Amino acid sequence: MHGYSRLGTARVNGSPPSSPRFRHGRNKVTGGSGRGSKQSIVDKVVFVIISAVFRRRGVLLFAPLLYISGMLLYMGSVNFDVSFKNAVVVVHKRPPAGSVYRSPQVFQKLWPFMEAESNETDNALMSMWNFKMRQGWKPCVNEDIPRAELPNSNGFFIIEANGGLNQQRLSICDAVAVAGLLNATLVIPIFHLNSVWRDSSNFREIFDEDFFIHALRHHVNVVKELPGDVLQRFDNNISNIVNLRVKAWSSPTYYLQKVLPKLLELGAVRIAPFSNRLAHQVPSNVQGIRCLANFEALRFSEPTKFLAEKMVDRMVKNSSQSSGKYVSVHLRFEEDMVAFSCCEYDGGEEEKREMDIARERSWRGKFRRRGRVIRPGANRMDGKCPLTPLEVGMMLRGMGFDNTTSVYVAAGKIYKAEKYMAPLKQMFPRLETKDTLATPEELAPFKGHSSRLAALDYTVCLHSEVFVTTQGGNFPHFLMGHRRYLYGGHAKTIKPDKRRLALLFDNPNIGWEAFRRQMRDMLRHSDQKGFEMRKPSGSLYTFPMPDCMCKQVQAATENGNTSVHTLEASSI
Repeated sequence: MHGYSRLGTARVNGSPPSSPRFRHGRNKVTGGSGRGSKQSIVDKVVFVIISAVFRRRGVLLFAPLLYISGMLLYMGSVNFDVSFKNAVVVVHKRPPAGSVYRSPQVFQKLWPFMEAESNETDNALMSMWNFKMRQGWKPCVNEDIPRAELPNSNGFFIIEANGGLNQQRLSICDAVAVAGLLNATLVIPIFHLNSVWRDSSNFREIFDEDFFIHALRHHVNVVKELPGDVLQRFDNNISNIVNLRVKAWSSPTYYLQKVLPKLLELGAVRIAPFSNRLAHQVPSNVQGIRCLANFEALRFSEPTKFLAEKMVDRMVKNSSQSSGKYVSVHLRFEEDMVAFSCCEYDGGEEEKREMDIARERSWRGKFRRRGRVIRPGANRMDGKCPLTPLEVGMMLRGMGFDNTTSVYVAAGKIYKAEKYMAPLKQMFPRLETKDTLATPEELAPFKGHSSRLAALDYTVCLHSEVFVTTQGGNFPHFLMGHRRYLYGGHAKTIKPDKRRLALLFDNPNIGWEAFRRQMRDMLRHSDQKGFEMRKPSGSLYTFPMPDCMCKQVQAATENGNTSVHTLEASSI
């Protein structure tokens, strides 16, 4: 055994900042001076009014009318709505702008204008991205990582990955990087059966195991299982191998100081679960291993890859009117997502009851803890509510995608799909999902395996001309990074401003031109943000530049032609 690390000992502390939280302001009530003089003035005014009433008793007949008029003026200035019901004045506090789901009313007003514009304008899909912004980035993972004969291993590194497809992907790639750092032999990761995802698939059923091992052979030793003689030392039970507790976002220094000594002592260590256990900011050689694992070594298994490529081909053929280009949308409007968001839509008491049941089923008591307050309106104003299919459709039509656009929807089982998907199909008749794009026979081996189904969605979205993310999470983050890696550094992704959308969709009086102007502005912003370098707190899985990509610079030659030079990522 050799007690050293191949990848260096740089001290890096890369813990990401904590997530921002919704903050509520507090109103302060202050008392002024001269209170006695103010009170005397009020007394005098009241005395004058009472004297006038007694002198002219006819005024009493108009008192109710004067009172109601004053109340109406007052309520209008402090966000109250006043209505009359059975000769009784009813006062309601007006909800803050953007806090209520009014998208169906907005759609009813804007739909005639959408219909009038169908097939009459240029489809945004044909001139979507600003090519002048292209900066000529290209993948250079294999060029950056030195190839050398691997030294003798320091021991076996075992991890357990949990969550859905891309949470597993994150754990796998970080585990490869840690194994390289520790000069350890990585055992093919074990997948934990998650209570939410409920997928019993193992590594080889989702990813191409042989290719994974082969692609990493010059950089990290990977074995399919723990050798029998090693397992015997632990009574043939992998659970007997010490499970080290590692904090989230731990630095390389932590692994070298705390994990490596145990690895050398015992010959094998285990970290379970292994999720977000390595800092974003690590030395460039460790980042290089991460890049190689994610963008080159991890490929889907042959059955998954075969069907996914057939689905991409079918989408391209269905998009003949737009030169084979199509839009993909990651729609997070499944029941569990709607329940977890604690947002309210237009289902009334029935919806509230269904969401309470769903929350209890998946998160048992988490949302009923003492002190836990659910604020649906605040969530919507803060952009935390999943966009409905209707809202996604209105946004895309406002951006200039007409009804000839082919749209692929990547999603699980949509909550009340018949109700919520209808308007999206109305706006985009050429709408496809994996259930319409593949036959029941083709999908049969994937049913009941959410990670494998997600792999199909991932591939179809990866090859779309435009990708639309609506709710965040690992799926869009990994996909945006992968698209940057494939498409010269540009994510080619629409990432809407959901706080701004909440305000627009809460205004049933908005005009079509004003709405279109707002959507086109949002589209331009997404184009500008397509190229984005990784910040110290950012993940290279979303921002592969400059760690995994190199910039190409065009230079004029003596004969007037241009030549392309590549700048190494480490020099940028």
